[in-house]
Amino acid sequence: MGKKNVVSIEERIPKLKQERKKKANRRLVFYLSIFFFLISIIVYLQSSLSHVKTIEVSGNTYTNDQKVIDQSGISEETNIWMVNKSNVVQAITKNPIVKSVEVNRKLPWTIEIQITENDRVGYVKRDDSFYPILGNGKILTGMKQKTVNGNSPLLLGFSDEAYLHELTSELKKLPESILNLISEIHWKPNDENQNKIILYMNDGYMVDGTIRNFADNMKVYPSIIAQLNPDNKGIIHIGVGAYFEKFDKKSEASSDEEKPNNDNRE
Repeated sequence: MGKKNVVSIEERIPKLKQERKKKANRRLVFYLSIFFFLISIIVYLQSSLSHVKTIEVSGNTYTNDQKVIDQSGISEETNIWMVNKSNVVQAITKNPIVKSVEVNRKLPWTIEIQITENDRVGYVKRDDSFYPILGNGKILTGMKQKTVNGNSPLLLGFSDEAYLHELTSELKKLPESILNLISEIHWKPNDENQNKIILYMNDGYMVDGTIRNFADNMKVYPSIIAQLNPDNKGIIHIGVGAYFEKFDKKSEASSDEEKPNNDNRE
């Protein structure tokens, strides 16, 4: 029995050596594969293969693509893996037109920049031209227009920028359905109320209001006109309380003289 065991072990030794050699070879191949993989990554990162080749900008209306790309600081020399998203967002949002930014990598060579801009809330008139104005009070002087399309109000008489900015911040709070009903907003300050404004509505009514808390006060407008006879036009007073004042012949004649000029609206 003992002799047979010794022979059996001796017979197995070559097989054990062969198995150990195979394991060693597999281990060597594995480590070499990792080594060459790491070398490939290093070569890729150090070469132009990892550089940004395309920058896709979307969501921008008032700012052109190239300006956004310039502000991002990304170029064709930028390694796609070295793009710091938070830095890009911070750089682009310095533009007052931009409300928010989202940056994404799209492999192998593309960076996507998604822009959300501040909403246009109206137009202002300068000389004989019209310029869009955003909810943060930014006037887009580079977008001169000869006419306005009527889907945002024309803001007139605002000689004080502070009051204009205060109004635009209120306008951006309004639902679009109400904003689209406003044709013109005139600043009419007096000794008692520097925030006084007069609105001319597209449905023929006038609104006497104030800049302060304008958005909250104006939200009742649809419910007020729903209770009125559409043949009876007049002034809707909004403020501490809301009430309707029908035009009399004298005020109606005065209103006709002051009616907004729609010649410059498409």
